[in-house]
Amino acid sequence: MRRILALLGLPLVVTAAGCAPAGSDPADGPSAAGRDQRWEAFDPRAAEVAEAWRPAPAWRTGYVPLQDPTVLVGDPNFTADTEVAFRAGWYRDQVEVPANRPAAGTIRFPDGTMTVPLVSAAEAYRQLDQGDPPPCEGRPKVPAPTIEPGPDGSVSSPVATACIPLTVTAVKLGTAEVRTSRGVADVPAWLFTVEELAAPVARVAVAPQSVTPVPEPTAPARPGPDGVVGAQHVERVDGARLTYVLGVGACDTGITPLVQERADVVVVGGGVVRATGVCTEQLKLEPVTVTLKAPLGGRPVLDVLTGQVLTQQAG
Repeated sequence: MRRILALLGLPLVVTAAGCAPAGSDPADGPSAAGRDQRWEAFDPRAAEVAEAWRPAPAWRTGYVPLQDPTVLVGDPNFTADTEVAFRAGWYRDQVEVPANRPAAGTIRFPDGTMTVPLVSAAEAYRQLDQGDPPPCEGRPKVPAPTIEPGPDGSVSSPVATACIPLTVTAVKLGTAEVRTSRGVADVPAWLFTVEELAAPVARVAVAPQSVTPVPEPTAPARPGPDGVVGAQHVERVDGARLTYVLGVGACDTGITPLVQERADVVVVGGGVVRATGVCTEQLKLEPVTVTLKAPLGGRPVLDVLTGQVLTQQAG
């Protein structure tokens, strides 16, 4: 049965050092005394994924972004409503958005620069704006409790979010920090001032013909090992601290980050204890945090099940 994606539960934040016995290497996993079957199953799979990694020359010479082209420049001070609007891409413009294309811009990598053509502010805004929110006229701010059928008549109170767009009041050409295959780069971006947010929303301005997509994954032919789950995306990178999101079952327990770190690549996944009873077929997203032996830099983060390069989502 196909799993249905659901955002269930609270984030799980664990450092690899906290999961390993004293004296073990957090980036390589627990010592032999503390290793369980999940680690034993993860290690050879991760090694196979790492050894299959063969990036094209553009990985070191071109512009290969490893995160969403929409970037927050600072803390937006989200409310529940504005975060929903940001994630959904609901915008309305209250200012003229220039349609003329600017001159070429410069991407500044840690190891050099690259001159690239840029898109106009109007083109960037069309990419940013994903449509209007659904109509919510007459909807109460707080919905009435829902009575669930059953002998106990249990009550749940769903949380409503307002269907509001974000209001763009100004736009200018600037730069945004973007994680790339060559490390964190300063990339030309259109900065949109949004009335409801405390920080601008940036949309990368690099023209599509100058963007190299991430390489296609090379996954092992056999299914993933039991008790090992894959990663969905990167959530945050702070030097050597890496937060990524696992896709686990709704009833899985014992969620543990699993990492194999190499000089050129980092392979991640997770270990879980599967439920033995009846459970719903849902995919739950669980963030986990690990501390690597060295800052991530330009190394790719690969999913242990698919071999996919994990990119970082907006926000």
